[in-house]
Amino acid sequence: MSSLNRRSALSLGVALGLAGVAGAAPAWAWSPAGSVAGTGTGTDPWWVWDDEVDALMAGILDTGQVPAVNTALRSWVDNGDPLPGGLPAGLATYLQRVDQLPSWADRAKLRRAADFNRRKDTYLFMLYGLGSGIMSTVIPREARAVYWSAGGADMKDRAAKTFTFGYDLSDLNAFEPGGQFVVSATKTRLVHAAVRHLLPQSPHWQAAADEQIPISNGDILITFHSLGTFVHRKLIEWKVPLSAADEDAFLHLWQVAIHLLGVRDEFIPKTWADADAQSTQVLTPLLAPTAEGKELAEDLLGLTAQADLGVTRGFLNEFVRYVLSDEVGDWLGLRRDYAAAALIRAGWPAYIAFREGLLPVAPAGFFMFDQFIRALAMLFLNNATSPTTTPITIPTGNRPGT
Repeated sequence: MSSLNRRSALSLGVALGLAGVAGAAPAWAWSPAGSVAGTGTGTDPWWVWDDEVDALMAGILDTGQVPAVNTALRSWVDNGDPLPGGLPAGLATYLQRVDQLPSWADRAKLRRAADFNRRKDTYLFMLYGLGSGIMSTVIPREARAVYWSAGGADMKDRAAKTFTFGYDLSDLNAFEPGGQFVVSATKTRLVHAAVRHLLPQSPHWQAAADEQIPISNGDILITFHSLGTFVHRKLIEWKVPLSAADEDAFLHLWQVAIHLLGVRDEFIPKTWADADAQSTQVLTPLLAPTAEGKELAEDLLGLTAQADLGVTRGFLNEFVRYVLSDEVGDWLGLRRDYAAAALIRAGWPAYIAFREGLLPVAPAGFFMFDQFIRALAMLFLNNATSPTTTPITIPTGNRPGT
């Protein structure tokens, strides 16, 4: 969308009073002094998108070139792979420029983050899957964008692609030439640009949304906080031992990741304290139930419940409540299982303490929790399929049948 049209969208949003809609973005008040850039223009990220690639993808969509682009990109998998031929010239030029780490990326920190992911994968699988994944369904803008886009109609396929993205980020070689995350992030940036062009054409999304254009820099920041910042907070809350170097490396992993997704450096928090302050402003006030989010949560939990995790659906519901809150559980209509709730609240802290060497003897219920976590990890890994079987592809439309 042109700058003129974006300004028109802003004016329309003000005229309609969208700032007062439940779940709408709050006024931006976070200082860029707390960013990796250390300075900034004071621009509001809710009105920043990804102008260059947005214009490129709009042209590719409008001229019917997406199938050919998807075919060309299918063989582009590893970070060290050369850019494939057969791409429109403007897109090829753009990809050559953005498909690389920022100048401030620290490869030593990224390697440490990869090792941290390996050492703490038990908790990360749990928190990303039953925490961040379900939290996304009570972030109104994200839930509506997912539901009314093409991916919302097939949550199994979309979940597989999301798991692949997460797996690529957590892989030991994520940012190395033999890893895949830089390419995955760049492809995701193309998908976001396509969705920004397509969703405003959906009358269903227009009727539900409180924004004129989805997936702004502000929206991506919210997703970061529902993942990285949330996980970091929970690890501390659960008293998982963390070194300062590990915490710093884990943050750096996410700083680089959201830069690769097109977030301006002036919005990316410099420290965990800065991230917490930003999250308190932009994520916490936005959490709310929606009809779309409730359906998506049921789809995701239904997919999880179908796997052989060795626990009941009531246990799953209560673990979501334990990780996120009873308020979120009530929003999503998750049926209570008070026996499972009591088991989790007593058993999970003891499980962590024993795993971390803080208890000399395995507590009651340890092996049940261990089996559950292993099964959940296998579900995650089995869904994180090869890019050749579940590739990240650019959509050509919105939710089918709408």
